[in-house]
Amino acid sequence: MVLFEVRESTRADQRLYLEARLVDVACLDCTVVVGVKKNSEHHTAIQWQAHGPEHCAEFQKAERSPSGRHIYESCPRLRGSIDRAVAEGDVPIGAIDGY
Repeated sequence: MVLFEVRESTRADQRLYLEARLVDVACLDCTVVVGVKKNSEHHTAIQWQAHGPEHCAEFQKAERSPSGRHIYESCPRLRGSIDRAVAEGDVPIGAIDGY
């Protein structure tokens, strides 16, 4: 059942916003791979791929809220891997295309 029709131009915008300029970065500790883009020095977007937080050793230690959902804090190992990729020039900084 389709509740509403989504225009192809809207789908294209969604793909652009969610996937444009994503660079694969592997955690140097657990090797989980995420897509990363930096629109500025202070902005980092992380898109989890098929192997998500359940494969991250740090996230395996996550606490659960009373509702049973995991409470995720940032993984310092993944953060360090992303920072290294940025410092090495593998992840460019800047929203050249608006995204």
